[in-house]
Amino acid sequence: MDLNKDVKYIKGVGPNRVLLLNKLGIHTLKDLITYYPRKYQDRSKPQDLIDCENGEEALIEVVPVSRMAEIRLRGKTMYKLQVRDETASASAIWFNQSYLKTQFKVGEKYKLYGKIKNVGGKITITSPVFDSSEKQNNTGRIIPIYPLTYKLSQNTIRRIVENALKEVKNNLPETLPDYLIEEYKLQDINEATAKIHMPTDFIDIEEARRRLVFEELLSVQLALLELKNNYMNELKGIQFDKKAHMSDIINLLPFKLTKAQLRVLEEIDNNMESDKPMNRLLQGDVGSGKTVVAMCAAYKAVKSGYQAAIMAPTAILATQHLENFKKYFGELGIRCELLISGIPKWQKDSILQDLERGDIDIIIGTHALIEDNVQFQKLGLVVTDEQHRFGVRQRAKIVEKGENPDVLIMTATPIPRTLGLILYGDMDISIIDELPPNRKEIDTFAVTKSKTERINNFVKEQLKEGRQAYIVCPLVEESEESDLKSVEELYKKYKKETFKEYTVEYLHGKMKTKDKDEIMQRFKEGKIDVLLSTTVIEVGVDVPNANIMVIEDAQRFGLAQLHQLRGRVGRGEYKSYCILRYEGNGKEIRERMKVMCDTNDGFAISEKDLELRGTGDFFGTMQHGLPEFKIANLFQDITILKSVQSVAIKIISEDPKLEKEENIKLKYLIKDKFKNVFSI
Repeated sequence: MDLNKDVKYIKGVGPNRVLLLNKLGIHTLKDLITYYPRKYQDRSKPQDLIDCENGEEALIEVVPVSRMAEIRLRGKTMYKLQVRDETASASAIWFNQSYLKTQFKVGEKYKLYGKIKNVGGKITITSPVFDSSEKQNNTGRIIPIYPLTYKLSQNTIRRIVENALKEVKNNLPETLPDYLIEEYKLQDINEATAKIHMPTDFIDIEEARRRLVFEELLSVQLALLELKNNYMNELKGIQFDKKAHMSDIINLLPFKLTKAQLRVLEEIDNNMESDKPMNRLLQGDVGSGKTVVAMCAAYKAVKSGYQAAIMAPTAILATQHLENFKKYFGELGIRCELLISGIPKWQKDSILQDLERGDIDIIIGTHALIEDNVQFQKLGLVVTDEQHRFGVRQRAKIVEKGENPDVLIMTATPIPRTLGLILYGDMDISIIDELPPNRKEIDTFAVTKSKTERINNFVKEQLKEGRQAYIVCPLVEESEESDLKSVEELYKKYKKETFKEYTVEYLHGKMKTKDKDEIMQRFKEGKIDVLLSTTVIEVGVDVPNANIMVIEDAQRFGLAQLHQLRGRVGRGEYKSYCILRYEGNGKEIRERMKVMCDTNDGFAISEKDLELRGTGDFFGTMQHGLPEFKIANLFQDITILKSVQSVAIKIISEDPKLEKEENIKLKYLIKDKFKNVFSI
């Protein structure tokens, strides 16, 4: 059995379906059997019609009492079947499915599963799936529901997964050692894999999930601990000069640092003066002053005779950092330069020469810094800004340009503590948990689409006063999967109608970097009044004059991302506003909008995000370079996470390289899971 067998050879997968499966990240037999259901529907026990509640999904066992009626409506055809059981009557309704006319016989029994509408005793079941009494394709059991692409039906993916399980035939090699399976009473890999896809009851699902979550979390924890061990024990770091005092630069600043900034600087100072390489994550909300902390660390490195590299995700952010650094370092005789792909060749060549000679103390740049021709004379400190934009490999590439330089990674994505332990288990974590006193609170309002005109008028009032506005949309262009207006569509409307007396521009991820930077620069200089954008502005440049942000279809974003976007305003002296325009009236949508309106605390927001959406979506926005979790949900699985963390620490302390016979399976598990991330 070859788990790496191409998915196109699995029964039921044709040339069209293979492309759809690839879109879902399913390329091999292994990908298919580890493509876990996101939820389950209990279609095993029929309910009496009389007991069905309005809005619930239910299985009913009924008899048609009339022939199928075909009713033509505007643009579609409705098919209506009158059915009944021993307790009540109901109407079953489908749309545009003419084949159904021949599927039902009066007087025979059928099982129907769908959403019930029960208003004043009148019962309707809309678009139900069904089986005749002798079949059990769609009913009669617990049915797995998979995350899907729009052209792949649940029935299709279920059949393909079932075919894959038949191919595996209980022959999956065990990935966990016997002692862990026994101690934690875990199912073996074959039983767990079969039952997660084809459970007979909900206890099956619970037990299978527990086994698979345990394995997934354990492999990540072990990999990160092993990485940290290698880093801490085998590498000798730079011991920076104790006489290079960060206070020299702190005293030059025209503002006071917060207690949180000073606490973090003390942690970094201790790291830099030890002979172990620093590997530290600095978390701080948007505007909490992480750049100043990086500046102080860079000062210590330079005063100790080393060079520092600051890597930012965009050219415009790198340019902004350079302006800040030059403002304070210029008078200290410390040379800072910029290295981005857009600079002329002669200038780039000159910078590269000076950097290699050691004439440049601090180099600030984008991905251009990791190119092979960038050489340092004595690299001592690497700072990467907005780490989740850089994969683990890219980060490692710049670190390799020095001899075990200290590494400081900064992120404005507030990561809950539990998530931080998993994502950054190989790092020490510092948190700036207070904002500078001059930082403006942002007033946030959540409104439905019906308030569009009022919101537009409010934006115009701000523009009349000389302010600027961001309008953020979730999509770049019309998609078959969605009816959202694209940036281009909205742009035309805003430019020609809504804000026709103002300068309107748009920005999205598919544009060239040079064009994006140019538009952002013009916005910063006040030459654009309204900037329509996708989330590319999430990691952005300071525009103190922009004091209002409208986020279209806010229900489509995660809370952590909404918070990141909101942080683009409130960076100047003006009262700032964030307006969340949303659709839908579900409980979760309302709850999420309320969280955004009630708090500006990024950590509280990210905890709630994790609770409401789970880690799949949360990770989706982060591009952190680790393999995606396929089944674990860190909020839901916190109990398993805690036991896994203690297990991982115990295993690594007793067998740091996983060389003992009983741990060989774990070594293979990690190698397999992390083969595309880093070599262990």
